[in-house]
Amino acid sequence: MRLVIALLALIAAPLAAQNAMPAAPYAYTQLDDPALEAQATELMETLRCLKCQSQSINDSDAPMAGDMRHQVRARLLAGESPEQIRSWLITRYGDYVSYQPEMSATTWPLFAIPLVLVALVGLALLGRLRRRADAGDAGDMGDAA
Repeated sequence: MRLVIALLALIAAPLAAQNAMPAAPYAYTQLDDPALEAQATELMETLRCLKCQSQSINDSDAPMAGDMRHQVRARLLAGESPEQIRSWLITRYGDYVSYQPEMSATTWPLFAIPLVLVALVGLALLGRLRRRADAGDAGDMGDAA
């Protein structure tokens, strides 16, 4: 029984430590420069929280989103442009982090599949309309005889 409790304590300790860590300095603190903060906010609205997935990092309360907000603000203060920061985050977390994915080798299906589906539905409708028209013409010929 003591062994089980000791093992559970070993497993739980890292989890408790992870949640006990203080937030990054710029996770919940806005920048003093209003122009830089506006750039940060605009960029953070276009980046997805990887934990919440349905919220931007600007709206999420998840610790990971706080760390990402800190990175955005700290990198803006260091002189990086919003596009450089976006590229760094995409490189680090993948294309999924951006609400505005760019066409690349990994994201082209996101752009191509809807077009293919629309084309297939259009072809199916066109074929159905032609069959109806052909069936209507065949019925007209039977009436003439």
